[in-house]
Amino acid sequence: MRWKVGTVTPAILRHPALRRWPIFAEDRLPLALWSAAEIAAATGGSASGDFQCSGVEMDSRDVRSGDLFVALKGEAMDGHAFLDAAFACGAAAAIVDRPVAQPHVLVRDTTEALRALAAAARARTAARIVGVTGSVGKTGVKEALFAALERASRGMTHRSTRSYNNHVGVPLSLARMPARSSFAVFEMGMNHAGEIDGLTRQVRPHVAVITTIAPAHIENLGSMGAIADAKAEIFAGLEPGGTAVIPADSEHFAQLETAARAMGAKIVSFGAAPHATMRLLDAIPSANGGSLVTCEHPTGRLCYTVAEPGEHWIANSLAVMAAVLAAGGDLAAAGLSLAEMGGLKGRGARHRIAAAGGQALLIDESYNANPASMRATLAALAQTPAGRRLAVLGAMKELGDFGPAFHSMLAEPVAAAKLDYVVLVGDEMQPLARELGKSAASGLGFTGTFTHCGNAGEAIAALEEFGLIAGDAVLVKGSNSVGLGRVVDHFARRER
Repeated sequence: MRWKVGTVTPAILRHPALRRWPIFAEDRLPLALWSAAEIAAATGGSASGDFQCSGVEMDSRDVRSGDLFVALKGEAMDGHAFLDAAFACGAAAAIVDRPVAQPHVLVRDTTEALRALAAAARARTAARIVGVTGSVGKTGVKEALFAALERASRGMTHRSTRSYNNHVGVPLSLARMPARSSFAVFEMGMNHAGEIDGLTRQVRPHVAVITTIAPAHIENLGSMGAIADAKAEIFAGLEPGGTAVIPADSEHFAQLETAARAMGAKIVSFGAAPHATMRLLDAIPSANGGSLVTCEHPTGRLCYTVAEPGEHWIANSLAVMAAVLAAGGDLAAAGLSLAEMGGLKGRGARHRIAAAGGQALLIDESYNANPASMRATLAALAQTPAGRRLAVLGAMKELGDFGPAFHSMLAEPVAAAKLDYVVLVGDEMQPLARELGKSAASGLGFTGTFTHCGNAGEAIAALEEFGLIAGDAVLVKGSNSVGLGRVVDHFARRER
């Protein structure tokens, strides 16, 4: 029903309770994400006309109705070549560096315009901002934090999607942040020193989380201490009075704490160490395959369930709880969200697939791999109820000269997991193949069988030849560039 201007106000609107309904500052903010005038003001560009946009996208294939398409220019491609495709998908307008026939904002440089739009989004929000980085677990922690804060804020929480954590993904994620957000969570990644420094100064978090320090990207950084320094760059962008959330159990705790205090940060730590702010007291297996966790913090104790299996998710959950505490969120809502959280595609998603005689379990960890995450997921596989345990393990990238040693050292967690069959994929896995061969020949350690393949296609063939039967549990894990997502897609098509 519509009430026309000038008509008698309906009785329901004259009710005293409605007249006393509180009006908040965010109620006066626009519902649209961006208007033409706002985009032009933020970027210093010129709008072709009046329009409104409900989202921001840089890939024409992902454009949805109402989106603003940013025609970025890269080394290999120019987004302007995909303008027609973007508008065919429903784009409301585009940011361009040349006049076009469709609704647009004309700017000098589209990449700089995206950064400017990101800065405007950050400047206009009153949201509590959380930044997340770390060698392992940052995407999972980011997603768990989002779920926790989203539940408490009733839909007023924003996050970076996928793994949009680099020099393009972070400003894109900022530009997508609604002005009405109560919380926002942004992931920040790096391959080289100095990268996180630039990202955190755009995000300007109130809370900066480091999940853990592990030998990821050691090829470029050279040492674990240098990795810790690079991750600690996240504290450089903290808002005044901000909080650093750091792993109390890390051997680099003192290094991270010193870096955070140098930026004037308050410290909230998590882990089993006696000095941890969010301190683990106990963790036992729960009926759903996850863990029942008990921890304490300065104002009380918490007991909650973590749906995701594995000891690494116990640590992740403590990081989430510490960040929620630091951000002023609801710890009870965080506990409920951790109990309901499912695995992410490429990062722990679980599929029930058809196998001879019934169903098998396929665990998708195909998006990323480093020595720490390999050990953690192999340990989780060892605890997974199964008739047989199988693993497809892809090469770990960006380890440089350290690569052969780190791959070779996987023999111990592979043997500890008591795997029945292992498929190794990629040239970098040759040192592990040698170690497993020695172990099997000596009768000590690894007692299963293995094969070494060159690529994902060969891995599919090897697993098909071995044959899956009811009750099997199959882990697929490797660096994304190895392409083990193909293995997951092939067998997940049997999903029931």
